[in-house]
Amino acid sequence: MSSEKNSQKGNFSRIYIEEDAYAYPDTQKLLDRFRKADHITVDNYKQVLNRNNQNWRLQKKNQALILAVRRDNFLYEGSDIAPDFGHQAFYYNTLVLNCLYDCSYCYLQGMYPSPHTVMFVNNEDFISHTLDRVRRGPIYLCISYDTDLLGFEHLIPYSNRWIETSRANPDLTIELRTKSANYRAIRHQQPADNVILAWTLSPEVVAEKYEAKTPGLKRRLEAMKQAISDGWKVRLCFDPLLHIPDWKEHYSHLVKQTFSEISPDQVADISIGVFRMSKQYLRRIRKQRQDSDVLMYPYEIHDGVASYPDDVKSEMTQFVAEQIADHTTEEPVII
Repeated sequence: MSSEKNSQKGNFSRIYIEEDAYAYPDTQKLLDRFRKADHITVDNYKQVLNRNNQNWRLQKKNQALILAVRRDNFLYEGSDIAPDFGHQAFYYNTLVLNCLYDCSYCYLQGMYPSPHTVMFVNNEDFISHTLDRVRRGPIYLCISYDTDLLGFEHLIPYSNRWIETSRANPDLTIELRTKSANYRAIRHQQPADNVILAWTLSPEVVAEKYEAKTPGLKRRLEAMKQAISDGWKVRLCFDPLLHIPDWKEHYSHLVKQTFSEISPDQVADISIGVFRMSKQYLRRIRKQRQDSDVLMYPYEIHDGVASYPDDVKSEMTQFVAEQIADHTTEEPVII
């Protein structure tokens, strides 16, 4: 089932709108689209998103939509646990908070008190502040950081707008990371050298058990294959690796299946990373996700980040790197 069908069927029966957000065209388009939804005016999106004593899991079954105006923090410096791929000026933005998908290992469950989707309707301000920064030098910007932006493209075409912005500004390199198969939503765009489409790839067993509502591996590979054929720079992300039963078998098959569909000499680069998460987020998530064995692993904490012990981490990344080496001489980026 596509994310679009999901949103029409179960999600967004309630829409909260900041008073200031009514003035923006995207707000009006969304209110017209979801006319049968309850429309509720609020002073600030945080009144809904950050309310105390919310049941994250229960609310995820019927997410609300919150339309808001971002007034500051249009750019954030990249996190130490996120890859910068060699770029010195690494940033991300938050056009949308939360996600349509429901990955059981996702850090967003511990970042916000509720799963409701916040869409900031003043995209022009994000662009303006970003271009002000670009005038001081080139930057690398992740636009799909606290969400899966391509999955929302049927609601607001943020990805299309940022691709067009990057094409007009060579010093702005953007990465659009996704598990979506919704490549058709941007396929009409001409490929740009400073736009990277990055797909997270997971074994089928992981997609089925831990990545609820996402397209499976086959559909992601089909989307990637078409994007490469159309001339886009595509990044393969084997990340996060999960230490599940028979993980070697599953990840070996994943690599083989990927390179049976995708020619390695046609991809921009490849990254490998194991599960990692802020210890605070993990602590919060464990209280509500006792159903997820992947979250109950006895992770070690280093510098506030929960991840596998060093020997497990090394074994996993080395194993997957060796599998990749059977198909290409290009060294993957180890995160």
